[in-house]
Amino acid sequence: MTGFDPEAEREWRALELLAEHAPGLAPEPLAYEPAAGAPVIRMSRLPGAPLLGQPLDEAAVHALTAAVRALHSALPPPVLAAVPRRPVLVRALRARIRSWTPLVRVPANGQTRAALDLGLRWLAGSDLDEAAPDVPQVFGTGDGNLANYLWDGSDVRIVDFEDSGRSDRAFELAEITEHVGSWIDGPLDVAAFLRGFALTAAEAARLRKCRRLLALVWLFLLCLDETREQPRNPPGTARRQARRLRALLD
Repeated sequence: MTGFDPEAEREWRALELLAEHAPGLAPEPLAYEPAAGAPVIRMSRLPGAPLLGQPLDEAAVHALTAAVRALHSALPPPVLAAVPRRPVLVRALRARIRSWTPLVRVPANGQTRAALDLGLRWLAGSDLDEAAPDVPQVFGTGDGNLANYLWDGSDVRIVDFEDSGRSDRAFELAEITEHVGSWIDGPLDVAAFLRGFALTAAEAARLRKCRRLLALVWLFLLCLDETREQPRNPPGTARRQARRLRALLD
């Protein structure tokens, strides 16, 4: 018996497309068994260790940039046009923020509350939308976590495509730069990373907005994390994120 699992379908589609159009950038797809409730994907093993938590020197940042550029340009336009849009983009994040807003409890006079309020006011007046017709479409992983980028000292390769799909470069870059894993330990040199991309004026403007949106999303996530009995992040992480969001909004 087989069943449809959207995450597994996206993962397998990405592996097949990249094996054809950018061989070596991602694991090689070996077999897909779409069993109902428990799909199995077999793929090749890649060399290297996750960039997350590693010292990100110039060579590592250069290799990360090269891998992301290769991913974004891998699919020919007719092939990319046939790929469904990735499941979580601007509209989905706006909806999540609306659902999280009444759940966050932080001191009314603290810097975290001030950053949240400032971010929400910016979002309410922002024209940031799901897609912009004047920015090029790219193939995106759907996850900016540096744990999904494997560095072997020479090249970076990419894993985890369960949320992948058609996107735009500004949103995908913002997802990497604003992910908590890009700054909490072994911070990514964001300026050096972004210099590796020749953005159009429209992309640069959208990137600023997407970075603000993703930074606001992460502030909500980190505030919610601190309400758990066993938070996943060190104490004070939300306050650090609040300062990051304020800097982007300023």
